[in-house]
Amino acid sequence: MKILVINGPNLNQLGQRDNEIYGSVSLDEINAKLADRAKALGIGIEAFQSNSEGDIVDAVQSKKADGIIINPGALTHYGLSLRDALADLKAPIIEVHLSNIHAREEWRQKSVIAPIALGQIAGLGYRSYLVALETLADILKEGS
Repeated sequence: MKILVINGPNLNQLGQRDNEIYGSVSLDEINAKLADRAKALGIGIEAFQSNSEGDIVDAVQSKKADGIIINPGALTHYGLSLRDALADLKAPIIEVHLSNIHAREEWRQKSVIAPIALGQIAGLGYRSYLVALETLADILKEGS
């Protein structure tokens, strides 16, 4: 079983950008925490980040995974080609956000990904990813 973790634009700057909103943990640190948890759960994981929607769409279409955890970053609100690529997968998707997007600016509260995701986890900082990983692993194990 393999889970693909996708991170969108600007998430490569975690740990350096607005720590009050996004926390002080870097993307490399998040990926390391995810790899440790995945190993403990007995599942494979692959992390991917890009600032380009086209590159993310290419990754969704080319990388084989049983499920996806995605933090689309700003693509959350307007990434329609990403949304369509994810919808074509027919694999379970969990959307994650470090901050609580529902408590932020109005334009941040709408996700084009949420309607095709199993669920959305927001506001728990880096822990949003860990909750998503454990949940998705349970869902995939129950289905097999």
